[in-house]
Amino acid sequence: MFGIMILALVAVFVIVVAVRTLSFKPKAQPEISQEEYQFDKEAAVEALAKLVRCKTVSYNDHSQEDDAEFEKLISMLPSLYPRVFDVCSVDQLPDRGLLLRWPGRHHGDPAVLMAHYDVVPVNEENWENPPFAGIIEDGILWGRGTLDTKVTFNGIFSAANYLIGKGFQPENDIYFAFSGGEEVNGKGAPNIVQYFVDHHIQPAMVVDEGGAVVENVFPGVAQPCGLIGIAEKGMMNVQYRTVSAGGHASAPKPHTPVGVLAAACKKVEDHPFKSHIEGPAAQMFDTLGRYSTPLYRMIFANMWCFGWVIDLLGRLSGGEMNALVRTTVAFTQMEGSSARNVIPPEAKMVANMRLNPHDSVASALAYLKKTVNNKDVEISVLESFEPSPISETGCAAWDKVASAVASTWKGCIVSPYLMVQCSDSRHYGRISNHVYRFSAMDMTAEERATIHGNNERIRLESIAKAVEFYIRLMKQC
Repeated sequence: MFGIMILALVAVFVIVVAVRTLSFKPKAQPEISQEEYQFDKEAAVEALAKLVRCKTVSYNDHSQEDDAEFEKLISMLPSLYPRVFDVCSVDQLPDRGLLLRWPGRHHGDPAVLMAHYDVVPVNEENWENPPFAGIIEDGILWGRGTLDTKVTFNGIFSAANYLIGKGFQPENDIYFAFSGGEEVNGKGAPNIVQYFVDHHIQPAMVVDEGGAVVENVFPGVAQPCGLIGIAEKGMMNVQYRTVSAGGHASAPKPHTPVGVLAAACKKVEDHPFKSHIEGPAAQMFDTLGRYSTPLYRMIFANMWCFGWVIDLLGRLSGGEMNALVRTTVAFTQMEGSSARNVIPPEAKMVANMRLNPHDSVASALAYLKKTVNNKDVEISVLESFEPSPISETGCAAWDKVASAVASTWKGCIVSPYLMVQCSDSRHYGRISNHVYRFSAMDMTAEERATIHGNNERIRLESIAKAVEFYIRLMKQC
């Protein structure tokens, strides 16, 4: 009898899994517009090249920055995009915040389109072409910032310049919000948000950098995927510190300060944070999993019983899939003795952490202390900010962004996702729950690897696609 019951339960399980898998079919994708736009693509390319030639490199030590290069970029904008400056008001806010307002027919429900015009430093000797020369060859524009994010800065301006020239006026106000210090967590974006707060402006939609149209990023899915971030992870830099009496290395105690920290490091790496297959990650799995191969489709259709597979794969391999479902810890620095034969009186190490939306700075710190469980290791937070709120998807604002993506890159699968990096858009969570993160490009894995790296470059057709995306989006505002 007991054996029959087991067989019956197994049969029920198999039937449930099979039925859920068979019914796990693709959902309706966003509405696609067939309208085409004939804008000056060469002008858009040349404008971006001129922006790239401005060495707007930001540093944590502001004394290393070249203010003249930032001023040069701002001063050339009216000549690059003259129609924009004919109709838009312009406010320059502290810490390189730049805010333009394009008046709509109505002043309620405004949209905010964001980008940053500062870039990270370069090692010029490792580049094939000079990073600030704006060289165009073989259908490629080379330079720091071409992808991150002068392409979207140029795309927003070029799209507005085109539409204004066609006599278009948006239904509602559109704000163009740009920061010159995003790469160093500058105050430009927070100052713009405070401007909105002070003037009682609540955006109906905010769009900043984030996802892109990419391939081969989801198990079993061959189609390009247009990933729109609906939230981003928080960040913590955590220091681990231990002290000793120091001394000569010829007669060490069983555990030196460096050894104590190494043991703490191993404990944290061996006990990763709990996975959370819910929120943005669950929405992504539910969308893209329906396009996957049969085995993966079965897993994603039945996360109630196969969620452990995703958890296990993440624990073993790390990478982007793991970062989607849990708080990650990357140990990046360690400091001990200044001499090879001296036991350090103090040793320190630092880990960079990216917080899942279901964790917080306080809960993550508590987990680390519990995991290390060593009173001799002092664990403290150096810098931090919480995960962003999760934006809505079943709403008009999401539909506008999703439609612009689907119409620009026809054939891609549009999906929510969790942005694992940080952006200025996190500051907007206090005034809007319609904050979306999408870098208006289709990028190969090779191109993505050049962001913050050597030989950053962009295909000329990608520059034009960015302009097209913003034209489509602005026409819905």
